[in-house]
Amino acid sequence: MKRRLTERWYGERAASAFLEPLAWVYGRLVAARRRVYAARWLPSERAGKPVVVVGNLTVGGTGKTPLTLWLARELSAQGMRVGIVARGYGSRGGRAPRAVDAGSDWREVGDEPLLLARRSGCPTIVGRDRVAAARALAARVDVILADDGLQHLHLARDCEIVVIDGARGFGNGRLLPAGPLREPLTRLAQADAVVVNGSATHASLASRLAPLAPLVMSLAAHEALGLRAGAARRPLAEFREQRVHAVAGIGNPARFFATLRAAGLEPIEHAFPDHHPLVAAELEFADQLPVLMTEKDAVKCATFTNPRLWYVPVTAQLGAADAHKLLAHVLAKVRGGARSGGRS
Repeated sequence: MKRRLTERWYGERAASAFLEPLAWVYGRLVAARRRVYAARWLPSERAGKPVVVVGNLTVGGTGKTPLTLWLARELSAQGMRVGIVARGYGSRGGRAPRAVDAGSDWREVGDEPLLLARRSGCPTIVGRDRVAAARALAARVDVILADDGLQHLHLARDCEIVVIDGARGFGNGRLLPAGPLREPLTRLAQADAVVVNGSATHASLASRLAPLAPLVMSLAAHEALGLRAGAARRPLAEFREQRVHAVAGIGNPARFFATLRAAGLEPIEHAFPDHHPLVAAELEFADQLPVLMTEKDAVKCATFTNPRLWYVPVTAQLGAADAHKLLAHVLAKVRGGARSGGRS
């Protein structure tokens, strides 16, 4: 069902007529919820330290996690102690805050938080109650990055960054379930920064975003790492012009496949649902070709013994001017939030 909906949302097919009334109802509920928080009938609660939310308006992956890692690195380089909070989608940890470290079980904390903790080295907390998760970090950090959570209005934030997939854009531009939008496009004007992942190639994207002066990032992949302990690293260029099995259980598998093709590889595509709990048998193919997967999938496959398994980490990159603008803007918001105790 999700795959069929995604094809409608981002393809050429029109949304089903029976979904339009549901989208209308959903839109009214979203608007009412925002009014409730704006009127302070429900409070947005402060964590005790400035909060930067990295989120999106659409269902599916846009590149939030790589940008969160970029921000963690850049803010740390400024001498700030950075902490990360995430929901921990699909984890068994429950609502209460739970610390994530490099040795955590992805089933308990979620695949993306485990990736974030390992790559960033920053204190990381997961929990469905993100206010409680952020407060659990507050005493140890200077700034808190929230990976996702744009719509989690209960957590007050000092800076909002919206990440957009340049190739898929906003799909058909409709709200759930008729389209991929979690909120109306007017929500973009309220964000502190808009970052487009890749070139804005979607037909309607450039014109919609022009008044917002969006920043542009790209995802770079340079090497493949073996899953086995002590396995070698190989430049991705060594796989050039080779056929490989490409495995992706992320929000937008097509982006990973495109990354491999751009590096000169010939991927045999194996797309799985986002957060899919891979098992070893799903990576056994009737040949001896290498199997390359995303880093997010790799955290779920650490115990697999197949020597053909590799993963490809990606890194967010921004041009010098856009990197300077984004970091300067975030620092101004964070330092302002630190003086005021965070905005509600």
